Amino acid sequence: MLYSPIYVSILAMLFVAYLIKGIKDKPSGSEKMISISKAIQEGAVAYLKTQYKAVSIVLVFLFILLLITLGFTAATGFLIGAVLSALSGFIGMIVSTRANVKVAQAATKGLKPALDLSFKGGLVTGLLVVSLGLLAVAGFYFITEDLSAMIALGFGASLISVFARVGGGIYTKAADVGADLVGKVEQGIPEDDPRNPAVIADQVGDNVGDCAGMAADIFETYTVTIIATMILGSLIFPGNPQFIVLPLFLGAVSIIASIIGSFFVHLGKNKSIMGALYKGIIVAAVLSAIGFYPLINQVKTDDTNNLYFSALVGLAITAGMFAVTEYYTSKKYNPVKSIAAASQTGHATNIITGLAVGLRSTAMPIIVISIGIVLSHWLAGVYGIAIATMAMLSMAGIAVAVDAYGPITDNAGGIAEMSGLPEEVRKVTDELDSVGNTTKAVTKAYAIASAGLAALVLFSAFSQELIDRGAKAEFLLENPRVIAGLFIGGLLPYLFASFAMNAVGKAASKVVEEVRRQFRENITEYGKCVDIVTKASIKEMIIPALIPVVAPILVGFILGPEALGGLLIGSIVTGLFVALSMTTGGAAWDNAKKYIEEGAYGGKGSTAHQAAVTGDTVGDPYKDTAGPAINPMIKVLNIVALLIIAFLV
Repeated sequence: MLYSPIYVSILAMLFVAYLIKGIKDKPSGSEKMISISKAIQEGAVAYLKTQYKAVSIVLVFLFILLLITLGFTAATGFLIGAVLSALSGFIGMIVSTRANVKVAQAATKGLKPALDLSFKGGLVTGLLVVSLGLLAVAGFYFITEDLSAMIALGFGASLISVFARVGGGIYTKAADVGADLVGKVEQGIPEDDPRNPAVIADQVGDNVGDCAGMAADIFETYTVTIIATMILGSLIFPGNPQFIVLPLFLGAVSIIASIIGSFFVHLGKNKSIMGALYKGIIVAAVLSAIGFYPLINQVKTDDTNNLYFSALVGLAITAGMFAVTEYYTSKKYNPVKSIAAASQTGHATNIITGLAVGLRSTAMPIIVISIGIVLSHWLAGVYGIAIATMAMLSMAGIAVAVDAYGPITDNAGGIAEMSGLPEEVRKVTDELDSVGNTTKAVTKAYAIASAGLAALVLFSAFSQELIDRGAKAEFLLENPRVIAGLFIGGLLPYLFASFAMNAVGKAASKVVEEVRRQFRENITEYGKCVDIVTKASIKEMIIPALIPVVAPILVGFILGPEALGGLLIGSIVTGLFVALSMTTGGAAWDNAKKYIEEGAYGGKGSTAHQAAVTGDTVGDPYKDTAGPAINPMIKVLNIVALLIIAFLV
């Protein structure tokens, strides 16, 4: 019974192997389709290899530093977290780049087989994230029983996540923006047209950003939340190991629930793709809620029922985030339609309306998160917040599946366009891709909300650790050091986002120049654009990725633990708002463009369409680079703060 989380992780990996075999056995279509898919696959693998080589230099340096300062166990944990975080994204991306052509071929048979295959491709990534995450934390804890060293494991996962999110985000959006500005606006050719030299780089970017990047992001949020909850359990309930291992068992239950829920993802009579995906999520959530009760009931405490209700609060926050984000990003609702309508009067009004939608989209998610925090704390204190967050993150398996489905369908549409498949096939892939934009936005909002709650749990662990070491943990507003920390922490998400946005702008400019040159000379060399965005993303990811590592060390050692506590809270508050407004607003811009392309306000080639393309290119680095990368950034800040406590007090 004690090792059940490990057994469940292994079971999930066996199921993943079964899914991979099923995808592999599906037909791949014509030779032309296969060659395009191979080009995307080779570009994605080449990028990740280059990225990991660059990141390995940082990892080796930090491994040696941790080995000297914190010992062998912590350094090993750091390495395990980093390697498994990278591995979950890498394997998921490999499957994604092989499933794309099979989904394009399945689309020739209709919407149902294409949806089934694309979701299974995404499910591989989702289940890998949670199974490897749970195996890493449970295995490391059962072997070492060293909670302090587990903080280093979380640090390794978080660091890889920042690099993956920033580097992958720069890659995908530089290619996308460059391809759209020249191809759609200047040349007037369709999206994914094979004449566009940036089209392969764009397809590669979907995978390294939305598949590998999202996988690393959720992997670290998942593992860090488990670790933080275990640490809180040990500090608040000393001598009671049940509170330490409870999050491991909650994660195991939800993995089984997610596997069962995945069998319910199929089209109903109304042929709603979103409805089909939601069926799987709802079943997984209901089964998780049922499975949580007997586990929590075994914990010997006066607040057993309250702990269970805290877990239900976490599941409710997940549902709330999904519903609110779909409203702001789906073509069915007013926010997206308002941006499309504003496009009729030009580029500026599209941008103004898009920014307004992004800013307004933060209101309801923050209210949902705030209600969740207050309720779970009222029910079971700080540990109640941790259990609510853990319950929310336990749904990551099927949530990531819904996200990773997106780049597969996007690639499938590109392959259909480039290989000259009939128009009805492209209609199927476009329908899947349009929903994919919404699912990616919904999952990013879920990731941001869970990241904010996870960071709050980490901050609680930071405060408890200070108290446990005999230091004051009073972060009073009359203390100028606390105020300074709040200001610096509030600044960091803006500074971080500015580096990421600027990197996309610079790289996209180089892509635009290269694409224009090739159109002038009437040549098509896909490799040139792939090379440009690969080099640019690797070069530009270093500084923003190091900001959350360096900032808490400087503030902690110069201004002390009070200022460091202020920094953590400041970054959580502004980070949530910046990330939500960017990811939701960017997705709304994207779907407003697609709404017009389906025939609204003059359709493709109209003035409204050109304005919508501009809005989409602004929204691209918002939703796929800067916004989602803030998630791991705020958690790295908290993890580093936990790591250096021993040197501050």
